[in-house]
Amino acid sequence: MFIFNLTYVKPIEELEKVLPRHFQYLDQHYLTREFICSGRKIPRTGGIILCNCSTREEAEALMVQDPFYVEGIAQYELIEFEPSKALEDFRAVISGEL
Repeated sequence: MFIFNLTYVKPIEELEKVLPRHFQYLDQHYLTREFICSGRKIPRTGGIILCNCSTREEAEALMVQDPFYVEGIAQYELIEFEPSKALEDFRAVISGEL
C-alpha cells in the first residue's frame, strides 16, 4: 500500500485549471480499486491519495499519470507502508474481496 503525499508548488489558480482532469484521473483509478481514498490537506497546501498497489513500480506508474504531476502542479512523496491493523471492511477492500 502507498500514500501519495502531494504538495502544491504552483498557485491555486493554475491548479484549478487542471482540477477537472485530476478528478477524471482519480475516478479512473477508483473504478479499478487502485485508489482507496483521497482528499485535500487542510490548509489547502496539497493532497493525499491512498493507493492500493502491490509494488513501488506499479504505484510510480500510476503517480506519473496524474495531471498534477504531468503539469508540475505538485511535488510527490511516495510512502510505502504495510497495514498491520485495519477495520475488517477496509481489509476486504485491499484484499479484493469487496
